[in-house]
Amino acid sequence: MSLRLDVDKETGVAVVTLDRPERLNAVDVGTAAELAATWRALRFDDAVRAVVLTGAGGRAFSTGLDRDAVVPQPSSPYSQDDPLIAIGPKTNDLWKPVIAAVAGMACGGAFYLLGEADFVIADETATFFDPHTSYGMVSAYESVLLAQRMPYGEVARTVLMGNAERMGARRAYEVGLVSEVTAGGGALAAAVRCATVIAGYPTEGVQGSVRALWAAKEAARDRGFAQAPHLIALGNLPGDQQSGLFHDRPRTPPRIR
Repeated sequence: MSLRLDVDKETGVAVVTLDRPERLNAVDVGTAAELAATWRALRFDDAVRAVVLTGAGGRAFSTGLDRDAVVPQPSSPYSQDDPLIAIGPKTNDLWKPVIAAVAGMACGGAFYLLGEADFVIADETATFFDPHTSYGMVSAYESVLLAQRMPYGEVARTVLMGNAERMGARRAYEVGLVSEVTAGGGALAAAVRCATVIAGYPTEGVQGSVRALWAAKEAARDRGFAQAPHLIALGNLPGDQQSGLFHDRPRTPPRIR
């Protein structure tokens, strides 16, 4: 298992932990299936009224799709399988509030999860970046989700600068991606505190509020997602060229802002 679920029945808070620290909590096909199954199972657990999502190890919340993951694709140009498209709580009809607690790196496919969290708490070690363009890939789904949390110019800079620049926790707070910055190692405890407060409220009103907030966002998200497969098919380099860029690009330290 690459996912850990801990439920405190007294407080009504569940903590979902991406538990692949040796892979910087990157999501492979198995982890993607576990995430979807976990969100759907939590819909039926009345003892859980709020959820915290985090990553194990402290070095990363998640670095997105595991580059060693094998994702078979249909031969038809009209079909594209994205293993991360269904890893978020909202996509799986979970309307219990989800708070993300971020330490270390959160990049690329991690935004599938952060984009469907209700708010994000980060510690001072957190950095956010999107490496797609550095490796000859279109940032499509990630860009749509980021655009619902940050001003256009900040999203454009994050996406287009790729690996050359990382957004620190303080800047992420300033532009609205993060709602609170804690001292190092403090994000999880802060997220659990918030979740405990929320779990103490009548759950019908809480879930209805989550659903209403998401309704305000999902029309724009769905329109953006509808364009994503075509843009990826047109703009992505072939896989071998992407791998070449990944392995051969000089590893210059990224600028943190």
